[in-house]
Amino acid sequence: MEYEMICGIETHIELATKTKIFCGCTTAFGGAPNTHCCPVCTGQPGALPVLNKSVAEFAVRAGRAVNCRINNNSHMDRKNYCYPDLPKAYQISQFDEPVCENGYIELESGKKIGITRIHIEEDAGKLVHENGQTYIDYNRGGVPLIEIVSEPDIRTAEEAREYAEKLQLIMRYVGVSDCKMQEGSMRCDVNISIHKPGTEFGTRTELKNINSLSNIVKAIEAEVERQTDCLESGEVIVQATMRYDADSDSVSVMRVKENSDDYRYFPEPDIVRFFIPPEEVMRIEEEIPELPSEKKKRYLNELMLSAEVVNQLYKYKRVTDYFEEVLSKGAGAKNASNLLIRGIYTRMNTEEEKEIFDISLPAEEMSKLTRLVDDKKISFNMAVGVLSDMLSTGKPVEAFISEKDTEGVSDDELVKLCEEAIAANPKAVSDIKNGKEKAINVMFGYIMKATKGKGDTKKASKIIMSIINK
Repeated sequence: MEYEMICGIETHIELATKTKIFCGCTTAFGGAPNTHCCPVCTGQPGALPVLNKSVAEFAVRAGRAVNCRINNNSHMDRKNYCYPDLPKAYQISQFDEPVCENGYIELESGKKIGITRIHIEEDAGKLVHENGQTYIDYNRGGVPLIEIVSEPDIRTAEEAREYAEKLQLIMRYVGVSDCKMQEGSMRCDVNISIHKPGTEFGTRTELKNINSLSNIVKAIEAEVERQTDCLESGEVIVQATMRYDADSDSVSVMRVKENSDDYRYFPEPDIVRFFIPPEEVMRIEEEIPELPSEKKKRYLNELMLSAEVVNQLYKYKRVTDYFEEVLSKGAGAKNASNLLIRGIYTRMNTEEEKEIFDISLPAEEMSKLTRLVDDKKISFNMAVGVLSDMLSTGKPVEAFISEKDTEGVSDDELVKLCEEAIAANPKAVSDIKNGKEKAINVMFGYIMKATKGKGDTKKASKIIMSIINK
């Protein structure tokens, strides 16, 4: 029996503020347990919260980056539930007046995944289970979050992965968060139901705290399979919160799912309503940089780079900032991008290293080297080797390339080398005469070796063919 999947994603993103949402404690990742907390973020009696202005600004930036409307008037609410990681037994969040509403993210197919709302809230602490004991670390408690809630517009596991990846890229680009899923600064709750096409939507379940893009796909596939088996065997799907275990690739029930009524939301009495002026929204919007999808289109259509090259560049904002600075100093896009990938990426083993892009080579020096290739004064392969030396030593281009290295090959010298290449490769000559034109590459190799990569292969090709065809 064929079922249609209905999916929506709730994404929690830790904001890149320096201090927490309601107090002055640091938001730095790590630290000894319970050293980044105070009476406010642990909910001690008499401690009153004060909303961090930067949190609202970050939420506006995130919202405008994904096409949301901004609610100028907003307030905080109490979400009541009792759990050990939340010592005051309620979370300060937003319910009926979120900062942002009605946005969307566009997939590569052109399909738009709607965004219902983006609201701000505080994070809870963390339970640590060791040797049969449970410990509580409140360092994360009070770290500011935005929760981005999508519409149930997602129909496949791959659409879910693409939506989450695009959301992650956008939030990184606009500086809202580093979105490191491995550190918990981006966490996805995936809501899933299945039904027969043409019938009412089924009962949904929620897969909690998915921590990687690949696991989003695996978790969805596992839960769809479980729900399908249930319906096929005549069972009833129960609304529940589920856990995905990546090791066993399986899902299990954590608890029966609550509804919003169970949280007894009401306006937070300790924090006054707040107003975000329209001119402030406009200022924040003007500061939003070119977004990943826009940059990708520009690299393809204006810089005329290949899709393969563009896909290796546009995802990393610091890489693109560096790349564009290199171009601004006169380098050509094709050679600059290829040198970056061949010469710099090869020294980076992880995605995180590319995101950080911590290199000491000034863009001016990278541009100088690229221009030598653009002007055909050195070969691309020679430039890759020089780039490696520059990165290792921190020395400029001039330390590795002399004026003599950049001198071209004279026409007379090139003719002589072409004659030598023909004499040294009789089989290639025979192949060329028999229509195998690619055999000329053997002679190019001879010439490039003799000239240390400085020979002009277009000129050499004409000379070789004229000599062979005499």
